[in-house]
Amino acid sequence: MEFHRFLFYASIILSISVYLFPIMANSMGINYGQIADNLPSPEDVVPIVKSIGATKVKLYDADPKVLKAFANTGVEFIVGLGNEYLDKMRDPAKAQAWVKQNVQSHLPATKITCIFVGNEVLTFNDTSLSNSLLPAMQSVHTALVNLGLDKQVTVTTAHSLSILETSYPPSSGAFREDLVDCLSETLSFHQKTGSPFLINAYPFFAYKGNPKQVQLDFVLFQPNQGVIDPATNLHYDNMLYAQIDAVYNALASLGYKKLPVHISETGWPSKGDEDEVGATPDNAKKYNGNLIKLMSKKTGTPMRPNSDLNIYVFALFNENMKPGPTSERNYGLFKPDGTPAYSLGISSTSNVAGSNTTTGGTNGKPLSPIPTPPSTPTSSSTGYLSISPATGRYEFVGTVLLASLILTKMLLW
Repeated sequence: MEFHRFLFYASIILSISVYLFPIMANSMGINYGQIADNLPSPEDVVPIVKSIGATKVKLYDADPKVLKAFANTGVEFIVGLGNEYLDKMRDPAKAQAWVKQNVQSHLPATKITCIFVGNEVLTFNDTSLSNSLLPAMQSVHTALVNLGLDKQVTVTTAHSLSILETSYPPSSGAFREDLVDCLSETLSFHQKTGSPFLINAYPFFAYKGNPKQVQLDFVLFQPNQGVIDPATNLHYDNMLYAQIDAVYNALASLGYKKLPVHISETGWPSKGDEDEVGATPDNAKKYNGNLIKLMSKKTGTPMRPNSDLNIYVFALFNENMKPGPTSERNYGLFKPDGTPAYSLGISSTSNVAGSNTTTGGTNGKPLSPIPTPPSTPTSSSTGYLSISPATGRYEFVGTVLLASLILTKMLLW
């Protein structure tokens, strides 16, 4: 199939999506990774992003070709500064040169709203990286101030959920003791500059690590009994919301109750190795489809029902050059030729879990707790709150579901 044919149909779907999904588009984000040698050009990616209703894109660098391609589209961008730049960015002069070249030069045509400095740095257990993180963030922010851009562009960093020491129940969420001092300084920076706290959350890995104990419906937002937090009596019928609230509580315990939390990565692979239980097209469809349905409702978590959920689904494309297990190369909503990676659909409202502040359980008693991760994670591939390995992941929504189904049918004609 010629890619231009896809673009023709995508343009039709785009016009439809404006009317069908105006609310959903306000909160949808997508991760645009490029560890592949077969992806379409950035110009050809623009209508794909538009067709799925995404208004926010997260890059893992500041690729000028991508940023130029999205000029005057209204799509918001988070751009990244990789871990390999942290030491250099401690130098204010180098930080300012980077901001001028990679951010200022694209404004205002391309709407860059945030720079994330480093990815999952604190869980590498690399002292040199950890010690460079905050100084690098401060230098980049100072550069924005000097250039008069600090009111429109914030500075943050992305964390693995492995920074949590306790996670269940959500009300007991707490950061690892060995990271508290470092995190406290970073959180103070967030509060002073008004930047969000970014977390990468993957319920898939909790299920993969213990499929006999973790209920599949609970991680896929499917109807289930859920669990009750005995301290708050709040009911959780999906794992992602429990994870988010554990982070909220950890922040509150350090005095940062009002700090906004954004989910910078979450997703489900459509294919995996033999030991990667649950990595199937059907589960990926359920996870992403049900998640997007919840996002469109504009409701928060049980602990923060009025807080807007800013979620970036991982990822736009399957990336054939990513290292690691097979799942790492199969998180995409799309194949590199622009066709859907799997048949995207959405459950009816009654089939999507996502209640917030209700209480209940079996005879009013809390249900079985979710497994708690080890206090000092040595790997981020198993456990309730863990995610995929940070090593090698340089980049890390959904879809206008009805439109995608229409597109799928068109492509078969």
